[in-house]
Amino acid sequence: MAIVVIFSLALLFSHDRKKIRPRIILQLMVIEGALSYFLLHSSGGTILVSGISDFFETILRFAAQGTDFVFGDMANQGLAFVFLGVLCPIVFISALIGILQHWRILPLFIRVIGTALSKVNGMGKLESFNAVSTLIFGQSENFIAYKGILGDLSPRRMYTMAATAMSTVSLSIVGAYMTMIDARYVVAALILNMFSAFIVLSIINPLSNDEDQQPVALEKLHEEQTFFEMLGEYILAGFKVAMIITAMLIGFIALISAVNAICSSLFGYSFQQLLGYVFYPFAWLIGIPASDALHAGSIMATKLVSSEFVAMIDLKKIAADFTPRGLGILSVFLVSFSNFASIGIVAGTIKGLDEKQGNVVSRFGWKLVYGSTLVSLLSAAFAGLFL
Repeated sequence: MAIVVIFSLALLFSHDRKKIRPRIILQLMVIEGALSYFLLHSSGGTILVSGISDFFETILRFAAQGTDFVFGDMANQGLAFVFLGVLCPIVFISALIGILQHWRILPLFIRVIGTALSKVNGMGKLESFNAVSTLIFGQSENFIAYKGILGDLSPRRMYTMAATAMSTVSLSIVGAYMTMIDARYVVAALILNMFSAFIVLSIINPLSNDEDQQPVALEKLHEEQTFFEMLGEYILAGFKVAMIITAMLIGFIALISAVNAICSSLFGYSFQQLLGYVFYPFAWLIGIPASDALHAGSIMATKLVSSEFVAMIDLKKIAADFTPRGLGILSVFLVSFSNFASIGIVAGTIKGLDEKQGNVVSRFGWKLVYGSTLVSLLSAAFAGLFL
C-alpha cells in the first residue's frame, strides 16, 4: 500500500509520464527488496552490517583520541556531547576519505560501482557515477568533481543530479549518525536510498536514451597535490563541515524552540506536535505502528523543516518509548539530506561553479524537497517489510 501511494505521489509531478519505463522500475524494486531482506533480516546481512558498524566504532575511537587531546577529558565527562562526540569525528573521517582519494582508490570505486549501477537503473553513467560520488564526497563537495561539464547539462539532468545529492548522505558524517541511532539502520539506509532515488526519479524525471550521453569527467575527481597538501585540505574541509552543522544546529534548535513556545501559547500544542499530526498518516503508511506514529510524525517533520541531525537528537531523547519496529523504520527515514536547508546548500554550491545552473537548481527547490522526501519514505517502506 505504501509503495503504491508513494508512486502515485511521484506520478503527480512527473515531467513526462510517457517516458516512464515500468520494466526498469520493477527491476529496481526487486533489487531493493532483496537488499532490504539481506541487510535487515538475513544472518549474512547482520554479519556484514555488524562488521561495518565495528569499523566505524574503531574510527570513532581513534577520532576521540584527537578530540581528547584538544579538549581534555570533557567528552568523557559527558560535556558538549554533540560537538565532541558527534561532530568532531567528521574531521578524522574526512582525512581518511582524502587519503583514499589521493591514492586513487575512490575514483576507481566510483567508476566500477557507477558502471554496474548504470546497467540496471536506466539512467546512464553520469547519474550513476553521481549517486556513488555523492555518497562518498557529500552533497556539496561532490559537484566540484563535475564542474567541467555542469554548464552543458540540461535542466532535467541538473534536477536528477541535485535530487540525488539530497536523497543520500556523506560517508564523512555516517559515524556521527551512528552515535545517535542504531548503526544497522544507517548502513541499510545508505544503500536503500540510492535505489529509492533511482526509482522515484525514474517516475518524476524519466530521461530518454538520447539525453543520457553526457561524458563523465572522472579524472576531475583527482587533483595533482602533494600528500600533505591534500591531507591539510581534507582536514580543514572536515572541520568546516562540522562547524557548518554546529551553526545549523544552534540556529534551527533555537528557532524551533521559539516557534514551539509561540504555538503552545496560541494553540496549546507545540509546533512539532502540530506537524506530528500532519505527518501522522505518512508515518503510519510506511509501517510505523499507530502507537508510535504521532511521535514519529513529529520527528519526520522536524527533519524536513530543520535537518536530520536535529531530528536524530530529538529521537535519541525518546527512543526508549518506541517499539523496535517503529524505531527501525523511522531511523531509516532520517538518514538523508532531504530538508529545506539542503536546497540552499546544493544550489549555492552549484551557483559557485556555474551561476546559470545554480539558478536552475534554485527554481527546482520545492520539487527537490518533494522528490527527496519521497525517496526517504520509499526506503523506510522497504525497511518496514522486513522489520
